[in-house]
Amino acid sequence: MSQDRSFSFEFFPTKTEAGHEKLLNVARQLASYNPAFFSCTYGAGGSTRDGTINTVMQLQNDVKVPSAPHLSCVGDSKADLRALLTQYKDAGIKRIVALRGDLPSGMGVASGELRYASDLVSFIREETGSHFHIEVAAYPEMHPQARNFDDDVKNFVHKAQAGADSAITQYFFNADSYFHFLERVQKKGVTLPIVPGIMPITNYSKLARFSDACGAEIPRWIRKQLEAYGDDVQSIQAFGEQVITEMCERLLDGGAPGLHFYTLNQADPSLAIWNNLKLPR
Repeated sequence: MSQDRSFSFEFFPTKTEAGHEKLLNVARQLASYNPAFFSCTYGAGGSTRDGTINTVMQLQNDVKVPSAPHLSCVGDSKADLRALLTQYKDAGIKRIVALRGDLPSGMGVASGELRYASDLVSFIREETGSHFHIEVAAYPEMHPQARNFDDDVKNFVHKAQAGADSAITQYFFNADSYFHFLERVQKKGVTLPIVPGIMPITNYSKLARFSDACGAEIPRWIRKQLEAYGDDVQSIQAFGEQVITEMCERLLDGGAPGLHFYTLNQADPSLAIWNNLKLPR
């Protein structure tokens, strides 16, 4: 595999001290694989703001891996966002994942001074110039709140034009959806790297609920096979590892510029795929 590809891992901030210690232990294990960066999610409406800040600072300063906080504009004022950007810049953070963000439960429309992720990208560029490498989200199977594919592609193009450097996709289980999305945005003149987001399969019921909520399609043949395993966790994980490894092989063989693993704060499922692919350490 090419050494100039980007391989990275994502975490979410925890609610307990024990959970946080586990996260840091997992991060140290993953750090030995020399990833390009870690990212850390940001709860709906900034609900995990402090947790995200603290986690990113520890990943960057203690675990010694470049780290990228998610930053969303839902519910935040420009002054709030400006203060966060200053804090991250002063701390030596060089990468931001810029998102509109999920709406908090009960919020029907977005609030805050910036409405779309493209507005947030423009704001970051206006405030900080080229200091941050800005990642944005891509949705090969369409954002669940988009009206149609054409609108969703236009929204992605707007983010690229606003100053994004690269993108990470929502996870998917059909490589064709990724390549089709690439083709569509490239026809619109977008050439920035779009890294596939990879979700290891370890628990079918949780995966099904999460996928239904975020618009990630589980192909029928995968869903039926996972259902057939019932509570056989070992078979689910072995099957999931094989399916995701084969998809990643196809993505990389097709020219994907790297992989971004959604770890769910676990090391082993992502590392099993990494090792199967014989990725560089």
